[in-house]
Amino acid sequence: MEQAAKGRDLASWGGVLARGMVMGLAEIVPGVSGGTIAFVTGIYRELVSSLAAFSPLTLHWALTDPKRYWRHHNLSFLACLGCGMLASILLFAQLLRVAIETTPTLVWGFFFGLILFSVVEVGRVRRLRTLTTLGVAGFALGLASIWLEPLDGKPSYPAYFIGGALAVSAWLLPAISGSFLLLVLGLYTQVLDALATFDWAVLAVFSLGALSGLALSARALSYLMHRFPEPLLGFLVGFMAGALAKLWPWQAQGALLLPEQWSQAAAAPARFWATVAMMLAGVGALWLLTRLKQ
Repeated sequence: MEQAAKGRDLASWGGVLARGMVMGLAEIVPGVSGGTIAFVTGIYRELVSSLAAFSPLTLHWALTDPKRYWRHHNLSFLACLGCGMLASILLFAQLLRVAIETTPTLVWGFFFGLILFSVVEVGRVRRLRTLTTLGVAGFALGLASIWLEPLDGKPSYPAYFIGGALAVSAWLLPAISGSFLLLVLGLYTQVLDALATFDWAVLAVFSLGALSGLALSARALSYLMHRFPEPLLGFLVGFMAGALAKLWPWQAQGALLLPEQWSQAAAAPARFWATVAMMLAGVGALWLLTRLKQ
C-alpha cells in the first residue's frame, strides 16, 4: 500500500480523485454500488486492504509516530478518494434528486450503462464454472431483490445508525448498493434530504453508524477477497446482473415496461433515444475510468 502511494504522480492522484467522485455519485443512486466502481477501475483491493489495516493495535502510532500511522493505513489514498466522494455527494445530491423526479429515464439509463459495463468487465475474467454455479445463484438473488419493499414508518435515530452501518458494509461490496439497502429500510429519501439540507443531527448519527459498520466489515471482506476471490466475485457478478433489473429505465411499481408502455403509464415522454445515449455515456464513462492511471 505504501508503495502504491509513493509511486503515484499527479495524474494518478487525479485518477483516484475522479474514481472517488464517480463512487460518490454512484452511492447516491439505489442499485449502484461504489464498490463496483472501485473494483472495475482497479483500486478495489487497495481500498479494502487500506480500510482493513485499521486496528486498535496501531492507534498508539497516531501519537508516537504519525508518519508511520499515515503510511501504514495508506491515508493519502483514502483521503484523496474520500475527498472525491464527499465533493460529488455535496455537489450532486440535490441535482440528482431533481433529475430523478424530472427526467428519470435519463438518470437510470446512465447508471444502467455503468453497471452493465461492470458486469461484462468483471465477469469476462471469471471461470465459466464459477459463473454457471455461484454466478447463477447470485443472479437469482439479485433478481429477487428488486421486489423487496421499503419498510414503513418514520425513522428514529437508532434506525439511522443501523442504516449507516449496513449501507457502508454494502458499499464495500462490488455489487450491492448501500443506497438500495437504505431504500429497502425506508431511509433513502430521508438521508438524501439530510444531505441536501445539511441536517447535521441525522448526518452525524448516520456517519457514526457508517464508521462502526466500516470497522466491522472491512477486515471480514479483506479476508474473503484474499482467500476466496473467485467464488466471491463469481457470486457478486451474478448478483449485479440480476440487480440490473432494478435500474431498468422504464419501470412502474416494480413492473419492467417497454418504453411505449411506460410513456402511457407515466403520462410522460419515454425519451428512448436520449436514454439509450445516456446508457452509452455510462458505459463510456466507466470505460474511461478503467483507463486512468491508478
